[in-house]
Amino acid sequence: MTVRLLAFAASLRRESWNRKLLAIAAPYAEAAGARVTARHFRDFEGPMYDQDLFNESGLPPGPRAFAEALEGVDGIILATPEYNYSIAGTLKNLIDWVSRLRPTPLRGKSAVLLSTSTSVVGGARGLWQTRIPLEGCGVSVYPGMFFNGPALQLFADDGVTIRDPKMSEGIGRLMREYVGWAGKLKG
Repeated sequence: MTVRLLAFAASLRRESWNRKLLAIAAPYAEAAGARVTARHFRDFEGPMYDQDLFNESGLPPGPRAFAEALEGVDGIILATPEYNYSIAGTLKNLIDWVSRLRPTPLRGKSAVLLSTSTSVVGGARGLWQTRIPLEGCGVSVYPGMFFNGPALQLFADDGVTIRDPKMSEGIGRLMREYVGWAGKLKG
């Protein structure tokens, strides 16, 4: 039974370190037997959450695209930056929008979280904060996470490969473990 995964980096920045990290992680998930659909976060961009706007016209196009992307998957590979020791505001906003739908499209999904940042802690604090709204919406978040920083030292000079082979192996191991776990959750 193939596990279907949505992969995206919760960053709008063109040269996002987390998008580069996702590009390394997703092939490992595919090698473990998952079918991965990668999307850009801009596909899901929307206005600030506003209950009045939701009541008047429903989901804006970006959050609607996210809800639709969730329909066909079992889980999520999410690489996200940390901003001010917490969850990226754009990601929290997206979660707030789709959480208004009934049934909530996040419920019953699984997720694995990854992060890198320019700080020494590599986004760890943001990942812990990201778990909270996801779990609150019924997502089973895999216990293992990947975080490493500073990002400038994580990536090789080409900017797209991991400098330390052991670090790359760790990402591969995390993806294999997550895909196996997500498959068990899927039933």
